Amino acid sequence: MSADLIDDYLQLMKVSLMGLADAAPATVKRGRDGSVSTVPVDVPDRIAGRDWPAGGLTMVGEKRLDNVRYCIERVLAADVPGDFIETGVWRGGTSMFMRAVLKAHAVTNRVVYVADSFEGLPPPDEDRFPADTGSGAHRFDYLSIPLETVREYFSRYGLLDHQVRFVKGWFRDTMPTLADHAWAIIRLDGDMYESTITVLESLYPALSPGGYLIVDDYGGLDPCRRAVEDYRRQHEIDDEIRQIDHTGVFWQKRGTGAIDE
Repeated sequence: MSADLIDDYLQLMKVSLMGLADAAPATVKRGRDGSVSTVPVDVPDRIAGRDWPAGGLTMVGEKRLDNVRYCIERVLAADVPGDFIETGVWRGGTSMFMRAVLKAHAVTNRVVYVADSFEGLPPPDEDRFPADTGSGAHRFDYLSIPLETVREYFSRYGLLDHQVRFVKGWFRDTMPTLADHAWAIIRLDGDMYESTITVLESLYPALSPGGYLIVDDYGGLDPCRRAVEDYRRQHEIDDEIRQIDHTGVFWQKRGTGAIDE
């Protein structure tokens, strides 16, 4: 596929996955009790990833999708070993975009792992993770998307194949089973302290030098940011944290010849 065709295909994927190709894009408004209603979309908010889409398959907005493409293309160019994983996928749109980038570049030797409870977020374990005290995200059925539904979304886009693997379950149960796997990109979107620290403890040691750690909620959710900062401090990680947009950040794991220019 030519460079122009790659750009066109991935641009169309972004617009569609964000729900902006829908006939009447809408935004979900939520109440504290878990109730939801819809209003017409504010397009700049959707592009910025600041709303809950009624019909789109990703919440992350254009800049965070562009960051996924950037990181993938960098590890491909540098031949950084390992697969890709997103932990916390909702309707699967950002994981689908990972697979689409691989497809656009005709890459057949990498796998995208799609990890989620597929039951929404867990109730906060306030004794073990006091930073999550008061979290009510588990009350929103809107955040609970069954695995079968996500698989169907992948299939509709022609992206469901042997290069996609689903990992169903709470992170405290599933992430330790992946601890020995080599990763080139780890993308965290678990919102909570528990979800974030569990993934970091299990997966980060096997992130290849030159690979990328992406955190979706660093700037928007304090428990997530605290988990990242605690882990970096405990393991003396000083690789530069780089801003993506109002909430997303990423860094490249240091290694010989691995640092971005």
